[in-house]
Parts: sequence; C-alpha cells; structure tokens
Amino acid sequence: MAVSRSARLAAAPSKGRAARIPQSREPAGKSVLEREKKHDEIYEKIYAAVLEHRLQPGTKLAEERLAAIFQVSRARIREVLARLAHEQIVELYPQRGAYVAKPTIEQALDVFEARRLIEPAVVRRLISVLQPQHVERLRQHQALEEDARRRNDKRAIVRLSGEFHTLLASLAGNSALTRSMRELCTLTCLIIFLYDMPTATSCRADEHMKLVDCIARRDAERAEKLMVEHLNHIEASLDLSASDGDADLESIFAA
Repeated sequence: MAVSRSARLAAAPSKGRAARIPQSREPAGKSVLEREKKHDEIYEKIYAAVLEHRLQPGTKLAEERLAAIFQVSRARIREVLARLAHEQIVELYPQRGAYVAKPTIEQALDVFEARRLIEPAVVRRLISVLQPQHVERLRQHQALEEDARRRNDKRAIVRLSGEFHTLLASLAGNSALTRSMRELCTLTCLIIFLYDMPTATSCRADEHMKLVDCIARRDAERAEKLMVEHLNHIEASLDLSASDGDADLESIFAA
C-alpha cells in the first residue's frame, strides 16, 4: 500500500533539529500559589517598613531597585505597588514612579475623623462577640508593646501600636472593618512621622491597657469613650495647624 509523503516525513527522524520534547512543568495551581506568596511577602515587608518609619513619607520606590532586592520581575513589583496605592500607602505618578504617601494636613484630619467614627463601633462589636481567647490575644499583644517600651524600641512601639487597633477589628470578625483599620492605621503612622511634635508623646503607655481591661469587663460604653479619648490624645500630639506654604527663607538661613 502506498504511503503518503506527509506520513513518511512524520515518521522519519528530524535532521539538524532535535525533536521537540514537552517540558515538565509544575502544576499550575502550585505556581500560582507560589507567586501569590511571594507577592504577599514583598507587600508585608514594604508595609512593615512604612509602619516602623524605616520608609519615610515621600520616599521613591524604584521598581528596578526593588526587583533586584526581592529577586523578582518588575512586573511583580508593579503589582505590589498597585496594591499599596489602592490602600493609599503609596502614591503613583505617571512618568515619575511610586512614592510612599505623604498625607496632607487635610487628609490627616480626615483620617482622625474617620477613626473616631469607626473605632468605637469596632470595640462595641468585639465586646458583643467576645470570647476568652480574644482577651488572651489582646493581653499577648499588650505584653509585646510593654516589652518594646522597656527596650525603647521606637520603631516597634509605633508598629505595635498601629497593629493593636487592627487586631481589635480582626477579633471583632468583620473583614471590611479590618481592611479599613489597616489602611487608616498605616496612614496614621505616616501622619505621625510628618507632624509629630518633638515634645509630645503620641501614644500614652497605659491607654491600650485600660482599653483591654474595659473590653475584658464587657463595658462597651466605657470602652467606646476611652477609644475616642485615646484617638484625641494622638491627634493632639501632632502639629496639624494650617500653613500658607510661604516659609521665611531669610529667617531660616540668617547667619
């Protein structure tokens, strides 16, 4: 029986070129999970650096440098920066790149107004679903804060203070509130860096302890009041007075 030319060519070994052998690949699901894990790791490291004031407001986040540091593609860094920008932690400018957010005085006032509205509701919700393990988790976090104060670790103090408020929302069991508090607490850290008065103490050492005690007693009314007072104390420690933007250069540079 005659064999067609195409069949003969298909059966014959290829000349001058190796036959294509399918390459083994990882399961697609595993690859996606690994990429997501790497994405989250980079995000958390940048987020922590902002919380601890290692990244100052206005710092340029160069894609190429970050890609080299984390050993990933610039596309992966771009995804992380876009996520941070969505949460207002980073600001993106066309043709200029990404910068750590630098909240204005007006934005700072908006942040504290939002926190005074949201956080009393957070503690009330937490008390309504309170379990012994919730109180234990808050006590553990409080112990970390006290240890940081004993060591005078200012970066850890600032980070843990912000995380305490996010923890309250997380334990309350509302994911939307947790996301909102995470964003607001990060913005507050940037605001403190920009506007903290040198002689002020932005977060009194015993205020979180008193708040946890009220929550443990299920005293919602007192807990809400303490939360508002706590936020007022933080805001009062900042210099949020308006400025016309005209600096007296002669005075600044006078001999």
